[in-house]
Amino acid sequence: MTPKATPHVTQNEALIFERSQAGRRGYLLPPLDVEETPLDELLPAHLRREDDLAGVPEVSEVDVVRHFTRISTWNYHIDLGMYPLGSCTMKYNSRLNEKVARIAGFAQLHPLAPEEDAQGALEVIYELQQHLSEITGLAGVSLQPAAGAHGEMTGVMIIRAFLDERDGVKEGDVPRRNVMLIPDSAHGTNPASAHLSGFTVKTIRSTSEGQTDLDHLRELCASGDVAGLMLTNPNTVGLFERNIKEICRIVHDAGGLVYMDGANMNALVGWARPGDMGVDVIHLNLHKTFSTPHGGGGPGSGPCCCTKELAPFLPVPRVVKDGEAFKLDFNYPQSVGRVKAFHGNFGMHLRALAYILTHGPDGLREATEAAVLNARYIAHGLTTDYDKPFDAPPMHEVVFTDKRQSRKGVHTLDIAKRLIDYGFHPMTIYFPLIVPGAMLIEPTESVGRQELQQFIEAMRSIAREAQDTPALVLDAPHTTRIGRLDEAAAARKPVLRWQPEEKATTA
Repeated sequence: MTPKATPHVTQNEALIFERSQAGRRGYLLPPLDVEETPLDELLPAHLRREDDLAGVPEVSEVDVVRHFTRISTWNYHIDLGMYPLGSCTMKYNSRLNEKVARIAGFAQLHPLAPEEDAQGALEVIYELQQHLSEITGLAGVSLQPAAGAHGEMTGVMIIRAFLDERDGVKEGDVPRRNVMLIPDSAHGTNPASAHLSGFTVKTIRSTSEGQTDLDHLRELCASGDVAGLMLTNPNTVGLFERNIKEICRIVHDAGGLVYMDGANMNALVGWARPGDMGVDVIHLNLHKTFSTPHGGGGPGSGPCCCTKELAPFLPVPRVVKDGEAFKLDFNYPQSVGRVKAFHGNFGMHLRALAYILTHGPDGLREATEAAVLNARYIAHGLTTDYDKPFDAPPMHEVVFTDKRQSRKGVHTLDIAKRLIDYGFHPMTIYFPLIVPGAMLIEPTESVGRQELQQFIEAMRSIAREAQDTPALVLDAPHTTRIGRLDEAAAARKPVLRWQPEEKATTA
Protein backbone atom coordinates (compact mmCIF):
# COMPACT_ATOMS: atom_id res chain seq x y z
CA MET A 1 0.00 0.00 0.00
CA THR A 2 1.89 3.03 -1.29
CA PRO A 3 0.29 6.46 -1.21
CA LYS A 4 -0.06 8.21 -4.53
CA ALA A 5 1.40 11.65 -4.95
CA THR A 6 -1.21 14.37 -5.16
CA PRO A 7 -1.17 16.76 -8.13
CA HIS A 8 0.49 20.12 -7.65
CA VAL A 9 -1.98 22.52 -6.08
CA THR A 10 -2.87 25.29 -8.55
CA GLN A 11 -5.99 26.74 -6.96
CA ASN A 12 -5.85 30.10 -5.25
CA GLU A 13 -4.70 29.59 -1.64
CA ALA A 14 -4.53 33.27 -0.72
CA LEU A 15 -5.43 34.35 2.79
CA ILE A 16 -8.70 36.23 3.19
CA PHE A 17 -6.64 39.39 3.79
CA GLU A 18 -4.79 38.83 0.52
CA ARG A 19 -8.08 38.45 -1.38
CA SER A 20 -9.14 41.89 -0.21
CA GLN A 21 -9.69 44.66 -2.76
CA ALA A 22 -10.52 48.23 -1.78
CA GLY A 23 -14.18 49.04 -2.26
CA ARG A 24 -15.34 45.42 -2.68
CA ARG A 25 -18.27 44.44 -0.50
CA GLY A 26 -20.47 41.43 0.02
CA TYR A 27 -23.80 43.18 0.63
CA LEU A 28 -25.56 46.54 0.52
CA LEU A 29 -27.97 47.71 3.18
CA PRO A 30 -31.31 49.02 1.87
CA PRO A 31 -31.96 52.78 2.01
CA LEU A 32 -33.24 54.02 5.36
CA ASP A 33 -37.03 54.30 5.54
CA VAL A 34 -36.88 56.24 8.81
CA GLU A 35 -35.30 59.52 9.79
CA GLU A 36 -31.54 59.15 10.29
CA THR A 37 -30.27 59.62 13.86
CA PRO A 38 -26.92 61.39 14.26
CA LEU A 39 -24.20 58.93 15.18
CA ASP A 40 -23.12 60.99 18.21
CA GLU A 41 -26.56 60.41 19.73
CA LEU A 42 -26.22 56.65 19.32
CA LEU A 43 -22.60 56.22 20.31
CA PRO A 44 -20.41 58.95 21.86
CA ALA A 45 -17.23 59.75 19.94
CA HIS A 46 -14.95 58.70 22.82
CA LEU A 47 -16.34 55.14 22.58
CA ARG A 48 -15.84 54.81 18.82
CA ARG A 49 -12.81 53.48 16.96
CA GLU A 50 -10.72 56.04 15.15
CA ASP A 51 -9.03 53.78 12.56
CA ASP A 52 -12.16 53.21 10.47
CA LEU A 53 -11.60 49.42 10.75
CA ALA A 54 -8.42 49.68 8.73
CA GLY A 55 -7.10 46.29 7.71
CA VAL A 56 -10.45 44.46 7.74
CA PRO A 57 -10.73 42.47 4.46
CA GLU A 58 -12.95 43.95 1.78
CA VAL A 59 -14.35 40.94 -0.08
CA SER A 60 -17.43 39.84 -1.98
CA GLU A 61 -19.85 37.12 -0.93
CA VAL A 62 -18.36 34.79 -3.53
CA ASP A 63 -14.87 35.45 -2.12
CA VAL A 64 -16.01 34.60 1.39
CA VAL A 65 -17.95 31.44 0.47
CA ARG A 66 -15.22 30.03 -1.75
CA HIS A 67 -12.43 30.90 0.69
CA PHE A 68 -13.98 29.24 3.73
CA THR A 69 -15.35 26.29 1.78
CA ARG A 70 -11.89 25.70 0.30
CA ILE A 71 -10.03 25.76 3.61
CA SER A 72 -12.70 23.55 5.22
CA THR A 73 -11.76 20.81 2.74
CA TRP A 74 -8.17 20.89 3.98
CA ASN A 75 -9.15 19.80 7.49
CA TYR A 76 -8.99 16.24 8.68
CA HIS A 77 -12.12 15.42 10.68
CA ILE A 78 -14.00 12.52 12.22
CA ASP A 79 -16.44 12.42 9.29
CA LEU A 80 -13.51 11.76 6.96
CA GLY A 81 -11.67 8.99 8.78
CA MET A 82 -10.50 7.50 12.06
CA TYR A 83 -8.60 9.43 14.70
CA PRO A 84 -6.29 6.84 16.29
CA LEU A 85 -5.35 9.27 19.07
CA GLY A 86 -4.60 7.24 22.19
CA SER A 87 -6.05 8.64 25.43
CA CYS A 88 -8.39 10.98 23.52
CA THR A 89 -11.32 8.73 22.52
CA MET A 90 -12.08 10.54 19.27
CA LYS A 91 -15.06 8.54 18.08
CA TYR A 92 -17.92 9.17 15.71
CA ASN A 93 -21.37 9.57 17.21
CA SER A 94 -24.81 9.65 15.67
CA ARG A 95 -26.14 12.86 14.16
CA LEU A 96 -29.21 12.19 16.28
CA ASN A 97 -27.31 13.48 19.31
CA GLU A 98 -26.63 16.76 17.52
CA LYS A 99 -30.28 17.02 16.48
CA VAL A 100 -31.42 16.59 20.07
CA ALA A 101 -29.03 19.31 21.25
CA ARG A 102 -30.62 21.68 18.73
CA ILE A 103 -34.23 21.24 19.83
CA ALA A 104 -35.42 24.84 20.11
CA GLY A 105 -36.92 24.48 23.58
CA PHE A 106 -33.50 23.43 24.89
CA ALA A 107 -31.11 25.36 22.65
CA GLN A 108 -32.92 28.68 23.15
CA LEU A 109 -33.62 28.32 26.86
CA HIS A 110 -32.09 31.21 28.78
CA PRO A 111 -29.79 30.03 31.59
CA LEU A 112 -31.44 32.48 33.99
CA ALA A 113 -34.94 31.20 33.29
CA PRO A 114 -36.89 30.53 36.50
CA GLU A 115 -37.19 26.92 37.63
CA GLU A 116 -40.85 26.66 36.66
CA ASP A 117 -39.94 27.57 33.06
CA ALA A 118 -36.96 25.20 32.91
CA GLN A 119 -38.52 21.95 34.11
CA GLY A 120 -37.58 20.11 30.90
CA ALA A 121 -33.92 21.08 31.17
CA LEU A 122 -33.80 20.24 34.88
CA GLU A 123 -35.37 16.85 34.17
CA VAL A 124 -32.68 16.16 31.54
CA ILE A 125 -29.95 16.96 34.07
CA TYR A 126 -31.61 14.89 36.79
CA GLU A 127 -32.17 11.87 34.54
CA LEU A 128 -28.59 12.01 33.21
CA GLN A 129 -27.34 12.12 36.80
CA GLN A 130 -29.30 8.93 37.54
CA HIS A 131 -27.84 7.12 34.53
CA LEU A 132 -24.28 8.16 35.33
CA SER A 133 -24.76 7.05 38.92
CA GLU A 134 -25.82 3.61 37.75
CA ILE A 135 -22.99 3.38 35.19
CA THR A 136 -20.29 4.31 37.72
CA GLY A 137 -21.78 2.69 40.83
CA LEU A 138 -21.46 6.00 42.70
CA ALA A 139 -24.40 7.71 44.39
CA GLY A 140 -23.52 11.40 44.07
CA VAL A 141 -23.29 13.19 40.71
CA SER A 142 -22.70 16.82 39.69
CA LEU A 143 -22.84 17.90 36.05
CA GLN A 144 -21.39 21.35 36.72
CA PRO A 145 -17.74 20.82 35.67
CA ALA A 146 -17.14 21.98 32.11
CA ALA A 147 -14.42 19.53 31.04
CA GLY A 148 -12.34 16.58 32.16
CA ALA A 149 -9.62 18.49 33.98
CA HIS A 150 -12.30 20.67 35.57
CA GLY A 151 -14.16 17.61 36.88
CA GLU A 152 -10.87 16.16 38.03
CA MET A 153 -10.03 19.25 40.06
CA THR A 154 -13.56 19.27 41.49
CA GLY A 155 -13.05 15.69 42.65
CA VAL A 156 -9.77 16.56 44.35
CA MET A 157 -11.41 19.58 46.04
CA ILE A 158 -14.11 17.26 47.38
CA ILE A 159 -11.44 14.95 48.80
CA ARG A 160 -9.77 17.93 50.49
CA ALA A 161 -13.06 19.14 51.99
CA PHE A 162 -14.11 15.68 53.18
CA LEU A 163 -10.78 14.93 54.84
CA ASP A 164 -10.68 18.31 56.57
CA GLU A 165 -14.18 17.70 57.92
CA ARG A 166 -13.37 14.15 59.00
CA ASP A 167 -10.04 15.03 60.60
CA GLY A 168 -11.35 18.15 62.33
CA VAL A 169 -9.12 20.56 60.42
CA LYS A 170 -10.22 24.12 61.11
CA GLU A 171 -9.80 27.12 58.86
CA GLY A 172 -6.20 28.33 58.99
CA ASP A 173 -4.83 24.96 60.10
CA VAL A 174 -2.30 23.09 57.99
CA PRO A 175 -3.84 19.67 57.16
CA ARG A 176 -1.73 16.70 58.20
CA ARG A 177 -2.84 14.81 55.11
CA ASN A 178 -1.36 16.92 52.35
CA VAL A 179 0.13 14.33 49.95
CA MET A 180 -1.57 13.12 46.78
CA LEU A 181 -0.11 9.99 45.16
CA ILE A 182 -0.04 9.84 41.36
CA PRO A 183 1.34 7.07 39.11
CA ASP A 184 4.25 7.95 36.85
CA SER A 185 2.12 7.16 33.79
CA ALA A 186 -0.66 9.62 34.67
CA HIS A 187 -2.10 12.42 32.58
CA GLY A 188 -0.36 15.72 33.26
CA THR A 189 -3.61 17.26 34.49
CA ASN A 190 -3.54 14.97 37.55
CA PRO A 191 -0.56 16.56 39.31
CA ALA A 192 -1.74 19.99 38.18
CA SER A 193 -5.16 19.52 39.80
CA ALA A 194 -3.60 18.16 42.98
CA HIS A 195 -1.16 21.08 43.21
CA LEU A 196 -3.87 23.68 42.61
CA SER A 197 -5.92 22.09 45.39
CA GLY A 198 -3.06 22.50 47.85
CA PHE A 199 -1.54 19.02 47.80
CA THR A 200 2.06 17.93 47.52
CA VAL A 201 2.47 15.32 44.78
CA LYS A 202 4.42 12.10 45.17
CA THR A 203 4.92 9.73 42.25
CA ILE A 204 4.24 5.99 42.34
CA ARG A 205 6.40 3.80 40.14
CA SER A 206 4.99 1.46 37.52
CA THR A 207 6.19 -2.11 37.25
CA SER A 208 7.83 -3.57 34.15
CA GLU A 209 4.38 -4.96 33.33
CA GLY A 210 2.83 -1.48 33.24
CA GLN A 211 0.93 -1.93 36.53
CA THR A 212 0.99 0.15 39.71
CA ASP A 213 3.85 -0.96 41.97
CA LEU A 214 2.05 -2.19 45.11
CA ASP A 215 5.19 -2.31 47.24
CA HIS A 216 5.98 1.31 46.42
CA LEU A 217 2.37 2.26 47.11
CA ARG A 218 2.52 0.61 50.55
CA GLU A 219 5.80 2.38 51.28
CA LEU A 220 4.37 5.80 50.45
CA CYS A 221 1.13 5.17 52.35
CA ALA A 222 3.05 4.27 55.50
CA SER A 223 4.07 7.91 56.02
CA GLY A 224 0.67 8.84 57.47
CA ASP A 225 0.31 12.05 55.44
CA VAL A 226 -1.37 10.57 52.35
CA ALA A 227 -4.70 12.17 51.47
CA GLY A 228 -5.40 10.06 48.43
CA LEU A 229 -4.46 8.44 45.18
CA MET A 230 -5.27 9.65 41.65
CA LEU A 231 -5.43 6.62 39.39
CA THR A 232 -6.48 6.12 35.78
CA ASN A 233 -8.04 2.73 35.03
CA PRO A 234 -7.46 1.35 32.47
CA ASN A 235 -4.16 3.16 32.89
CA THR A 236 -2.43 5.28 30.27
CA VAL A 237 -0.54 2.35 28.78
CA GLY A 238 -3.91 0.78 27.96
CA LEU A 239 -3.90 -1.91 30.67
CA PHE A 240 -6.53 -2.67 33.28
CA GLU A 241 -5.16 -2.38 36.81
CA ARG A 242 -5.77 -5.99 37.82
CA ASN A 243 -4.98 -5.17 41.47
CA ILE A 244 -7.46 -2.32 41.65
CA LYS A 245 -9.31 -3.62 44.73
CA GLU A 246 -6.05 -4.16 46.59
CA ILE A 247 -4.87 -0.69 45.56
CA CYS A 248 -8.05 0.86 46.98
CA ARG A 249 -7.74 -1.19 50.18
CA ILE A 250 -4.15 -0.03 50.77
CA VAL A 251 -5.11 3.63 50.37
CA HIS A 252 -8.24 3.30 52.51
CA ASP A 253 -6.34 1.50 55.28
CA ALA A 254 -3.92 4.43 55.29
CA GLY A 255 -6.83 6.85 55.78
CA GLY A 256 -6.85 8.22 52.24
CA LEU A 257 -9.37 8.28 49.41
CA VAL A 258 -9.16 7.02 45.83
CA TYR A 259 -9.87 9.32 42.89
CA MET A 260 -10.18 7.68 39.49
CA ASP A 261 -9.50 9.58 36.29
CA GLY A 262 -12.39 8.58 34.04
CA ALA A 263 -10.67 9.50 30.77
CA ASN A 264 -10.61 5.83 29.76
CA MET A 265 -14.17 4.86 30.70
CA ASN A 266 -14.81 3.89 27.08
CA ALA A 267 -13.21 0.57 28.05
CA LEU A 268 -15.47 -0.04 31.07
CA VAL A 269 -19.01 1.26 30.45
CA GLY A 270 -21.56 -1.50 30.93
CA TRP A 271 -18.95 -4.00 32.10
CA ALA A 272 -17.30 -2.66 35.24
CA ARG A 273 -18.22 0.07 37.71
CA PRO A 274 -15.56 2.11 39.54
CA GLY A 275 -17.71 2.25 42.67
CA ASP A 276 -17.68 -1.56 42.87
CA MET A 277 -13.87 -1.50 42.74
CA GLY A 278 -13.58 0.73 45.82
CA VAL A 279 -13.18 4.08 44.05
CA ASP A 280 -14.46 7.09 46.04
CA VAL A 281 -14.69 9.77 43.37
CA ILE A 282 -14.35 9.90 39.59
CA HIS A 283 -14.81 12.36 36.77
CA LEU A 284 -16.24 11.38 33.40
CA ASN A 285 -15.68 12.92 29.99
CA LEU A 286 -19.14 13.15 28.42
CA HIS A 287 -17.56 14.61 25.29
CA LYS A 288 -15.39 11.48 24.91
CA THR A 289 -17.18 8.46 26.31
CA PHE A 290 -20.80 9.46 25.82
CA SER A 291 -20.85 11.67 22.73
CA THR A 292 -18.68 13.92 20.63
CA PRO A 293 -17.74 16.63 19.70
CA HIS A 294 -14.29 16.39 21.21
CA GLY A 295 -11.28 18.38 20.13
CA GLY A 296 -10.99 21.82 18.64
CA GLY A 297 -11.24 23.40 22.06
CA GLY A 298 -14.64 22.09 23.09
CA PRO A 299 -17.33 22.07 24.18
CA GLY A 300 -16.73 19.56 26.94
CA SER A 301 -18.37 18.21 30.04
CA GLY A 302 -16.66 16.57 33.02
CA PRO A 303 -19.23 15.40 35.58
CA CYS A 304 -17.96 14.45 39.01
CA CYS A 305 -19.37 11.28 40.63
CA CYS A 306 -18.71 10.19 44.21
CA THR A 307 -19.81 7.92 47.04
CA LYS A 308 -22.78 8.69 49.27
CA GLU A 309 -20.37 9.81 52.02
CA LEU A 310 -18.78 12.41 49.74
CA ALA A 311 -22.03 13.61 48.11
CA PRO A 312 -22.64 16.47 50.61
CA PHE A 313 -19.43 18.10 49.33
CA LEU A 314 -20.46 18.17 45.65
CA PRO A 315 -20.85 21.59 44.00
CA VAL A 316 -24.07 23.56 44.43
CA PRO A 317 -26.69 24.00 43.28
CA ARG A 318 -27.73 20.35 43.03
CA VAL A 319 -30.57 19.36 40.70
CA VAL A 320 -33.03 17.35 42.79
CA LYS A 321 -36.55 16.00 42.38
CA ASP A 322 -39.19 17.57 44.62
CA GLY A 323 -42.39 15.59 44.25
CA GLU A 324 -43.19 15.70 40.53
CA ALA A 325 -41.08 18.81 39.92
CA PHE A 326 -37.35 19.49 39.68
CA LYS A 327 -35.44 22.26 41.39
CA LEU A 328 -31.99 23.69 42.11
CA ASP A 329 -31.07 22.95 45.73
CA PHE A 330 -28.45 25.17 47.39
CA ASN A 331 -28.89 23.72 50.89
CA TYR A 332 -25.62 21.81 51.18
CA PRO A 333 -23.50 23.64 53.75
CA GLN A 334 -20.49 21.30 53.32
CA SER A 335 -20.34 21.86 49.54
CA VAL A 336 -17.13 23.02 47.86
CA GLY A 337 -19.31 25.69 46.25
CA ARG A 338 -20.12 26.53 42.66
CA VAL A 339 -17.46 25.54 40.11
CA LYS A 340 -19.18 26.69 36.91
CA ALA A 341 -21.55 29.47 35.94
CA PHE A 342 -25.11 28.19 35.56
CA HIS A 343 -25.01 24.38 35.38
CA GLY A 344 -22.24 23.24 33.07
CA ASN A 345 -22.38 22.85 29.30
CA PHE A 346 -26.01 21.87 28.92
CA GLY A 347 -25.74 20.98 25.22
CA MET A 348 -23.32 18.22 26.14
CA HIS A 349 -25.79 16.89 28.71
CA LEU A 350 -28.39 16.54 25.96
CA ARG A 351 -25.96 14.75 23.66
CA ALA A 352 -24.87 12.37 26.41
CA LEU A 353 -28.42 11.53 27.46
CA ALA A 354 -29.38 10.88 23.84
CA TYR A 355 -26.33 8.62 23.48
CA ILE A 356 -27.18 6.63 26.61
CA LEU A 357 -30.88 6.25 25.83
CA THR A 358 -30.40 5.25 22.19
CA HIS A 359 -27.76 2.66 23.09
CA GLY A 360 -29.49 1.25 26.14
CA PRO A 361 -27.71 -1.16 28.51
CA ASP A 362 -26.97 -3.75 25.82
CA GLY A 363 -25.75 -1.13 23.34
CA LEU A 364 -23.41 0.47 25.86
CA ARG A 365 -21.88 -2.93 26.62
CA GLU A 366 -21.52 -3.65 22.92
CA ALA A 367 -19.78 -0.32 22.29
CA THR A 368 -17.28 -1.14 25.04
CA GLU A 369 -16.73 -4.63 23.61
CA ALA A 370 -16.07 -3.21 20.15
CA ALA A 371 -13.65 -0.56 21.46
CA VAL A 372 -11.58 -3.20 23.26
CA LEU A 373 -11.78 -5.67 20.38
CA ASN A 374 -10.61 -3.05 17.88
CA ALA A 375 -7.60 -2.13 20.01
CA ARG A 376 -6.65 -5.79 20.36
CA TYR A 377 -7.06 -6.29 16.61
CA ILE A 378 -4.53 -3.51 16.00
CA ALA A 379 -2.26 -4.90 18.72
CA HIS A 380 -2.26 -8.29 17.01
CA GLY A 381 -1.76 -6.78 13.56
CA LEU A 382 1.27 -4.64 14.41
CA THR A 383 3.18 -6.81 16.88
CA THR A 384 5.36 -8.33 14.17
CA ASP A 385 6.53 -4.93 12.91
CA TYR A 386 6.67 -2.72 16.02
CA ASP A 387 7.92 -3.16 19.55
CA LYS A 388 5.08 -3.69 22.05
CA PRO A 389 6.56 -2.99 25.50
CA PHE A 390 3.88 -4.78 27.55
CA ASP A 391 2.76 -8.37 26.98
CA ALA A 392 -0.66 -8.12 28.61
CA PRO A 393 -3.62 -7.77 26.23
CA PRO A 394 -4.62 -4.11 26.00
CA MET A 395 -8.01 -2.68 26.73
CA HIS A 396 -9.28 0.18 24.52
CA GLU A 397 -5.83 1.43 23.42
CA VAL A 398 -2.43 -0.10 22.76
CA VAL A 399 1.06 1.35 23.01
CA PHE A 400 3.96 0.60 20.67
CA THR A 401 7.45 2.09 20.44
CA ASP A 402 9.95 3.02 17.73
CA LYS A 403 12.61 0.69 19.17
CA ARG A 404 13.02 -1.37 15.98
CA GLN A 405 12.78 1.57 13.58
CA SER A 406 15.22 3.72 15.57
CA ARG A 407 18.05 1.36 14.58
CA LYS A 408 17.79 2.98 11.13
CA GLY A 409 17.43 6.49 12.53
CA VAL A 410 13.64 6.57 12.12
CA HIS A 411 11.76 7.72 15.20
CA THR A 412 8.18 8.07 16.39
CA LEU A 413 7.69 11.57 14.99
CA ASP A 414 8.86 10.41 11.55
CA ILE A 415 6.42 7.50 11.57
CA ALA A 416 3.57 9.83 12.55
CA LYS A 417 4.43 12.27 9.76
CA ARG A 418 4.63 9.48 7.18
CA LEU A 419 1.22 8.17 8.27
CA ILE A 420 -0.29 11.43 7.00
CA ASP A 421 0.81 10.46 3.48
CA TYR A 422 -1.32 7.33 3.78
CA GLY A 423 -4.43 9.37 4.58
CA PHE A 424 -4.56 8.74 8.32
CA HIS A 425 -4.41 11.13 11.22
CA PRO A 426 -1.33 10.32 13.35
CA MET A 427 -1.69 8.51 16.63
CA THR A 428 -0.73 10.05 19.97
CA ILE A 429 3.06 10.22 20.16
CA TYR A 430 5.57 10.33 23.01
CA PHE A 431 2.87 9.63 25.59
CA PRO A 432 2.75 8.04 28.11
CA LEU A 433 6.08 9.50 29.15
CA ILE A 434 7.27 6.29 30.85
CA VAL A 435 7.47 4.59 27.43
CA PRO A 436 10.37 5.92 25.29
CA GLY A 437 9.28 6.60 21.70
CA ALA A 438 5.66 5.82 22.54
CA MET A 439 2.93 5.51 19.92
CA LEU A 440 -0.45 5.26 21.67
CA ILE A 441 -3.26 4.05 19.41
CA GLU A 442 -6.98 4.09 20.25
CA PRO A 443 -9.29 3.14 17.36
CA THR A 444 -12.56 3.34 19.42
CA GLU A 445 -15.67 1.34 18.49
CA SER A 446 -16.44 3.61 15.52
CA VAL A 447 -14.00 1.90 13.13
CA GLY A 448 -14.92 -1.18 11.12
CA ARG A 449 -12.62 -4.07 10.32
CA GLN A 450 -11.88 -2.83 6.79
CA GLU A 451 -10.55 0.53 7.98
CA LEU A 452 -8.66 -1.13 10.84
CA GLN A 453 -6.94 -3.36 8.31
CA GLN A 454 -6.07 -0.40 6.10
CA PHE A 455 -4.49 1.33 9.08
CA ILE A 456 -2.51 -1.79 9.96
CA GLU A 457 -1.30 -2.15 6.38
CA ALA A 458 -0.23 1.50 6.31
CA MET A 459 1.77 1.07 9.52
CA ARG A 460 3.36 -2.14 8.21
CA SER A 461 4.30 -0.38 4.98
CA ILE A 462 5.96 2.42 6.96
CA ALA A 463 7.87 -0.17 8.98
CA ARG A 464 9.22 -1.66 5.73
CA GLU A 465 10.12 1.80 4.44
CA ALA A 466 11.98 2.52 7.67
CA GLN A 467 14.15 -0.54 6.99
CA ASP A 468 14.60 -0.24 3.22
CA THR A 469 14.35 3.49 2.43
CA PRO A 470 14.50 5.40 5.73
CA ALA A 471 14.96 8.75 3.97
CA LEU A 472 11.41 8.40 2.63
CA VAL A 473 10.09 8.36 6.17
CA LEU A 474 12.50 10.95 7.54
CA ASP A 475 11.40 13.52 4.95
CA ALA A 476 7.65 12.90 5.32
CA PRO A 477 5.03 14.11 4.76
CA HIS A 478 5.33 14.33 0.97
CA THR A 479 1.72 14.80 -0.20
CA THR A 480 0.64 17.68 2.01
CA ARG A 481 0.54 21.36 1.02
CA ILE A 482 3.28 22.04 3.54
CA GLY A 483 6.16 19.64 4.13
CA ARG A 484 8.04 18.90 7.35
CA LEU A 485 7.82 21.86 9.67
CA ASP A 486 10.47 23.07 12.07
CA GLU A 487 8.35 22.35 15.13
CA ALA A 488 11.00 23.46 17.60
CA ALA A 489 11.20 26.89 15.96
CA ALA A 490 7.40 27.11 15.80
CA ALA A 491 7.20 26.48 19.54
CA ARG A 492 9.92 29.00 20.38
CA LYS A 493 9.00 31.69 17.86
CA PRO A 494 5.27 31.33 17.25
CA VAL A 495 3.50 33.54 14.73
CA LEU A 496 0.04 33.87 16.20
CA ARG A 497 -1.50 36.46 13.88
CA TRP A 498 -1.17 37.55 10.29
CA GLN A 499 0.32 40.93 9.43
CA PRO A 500 0.78 42.64 6.05
CA GLU A 501 4.31 42.24 4.78
CA GLU A 502 5.23 45.89 5.24
CA LYS A 503 4.17 45.72 8.91
CA ALA A 504 5.52 42.24 9.56
CA THR A 505 9.04 43.25 8.46
CA THR A 506 9.13 46.11 10.96
CA ALA A 507 7.34 44.37 13.87
